[in-house]
Amino acid sequence: MPKLKTHKGAKARLHITGSGKLMRRKRLSSHLRRKKPQKVTRKYSDKLMVDPKDVARLSRLLPYG
Repeated sequence: MPKLKTHKGAKARLHITGSGKLMRRKRLSSHLRRKKPQKVTRKYSDKLMVDPKDVARLSRLLPYG
């Protein structure tokens, strides 16, 4: 079997924890930042877990993660 290729877009957007969970960042974090309250911009630094329905689909894009 040939080696599987990693999807580079998924690699840039997703993070795999040590226990194997997929983490993602929030959307709309960089656009029109000055207008947003500071409370909102602080929330963009948090990472969220990927929805369980999407884990199987996204983990196929990261075969060696």
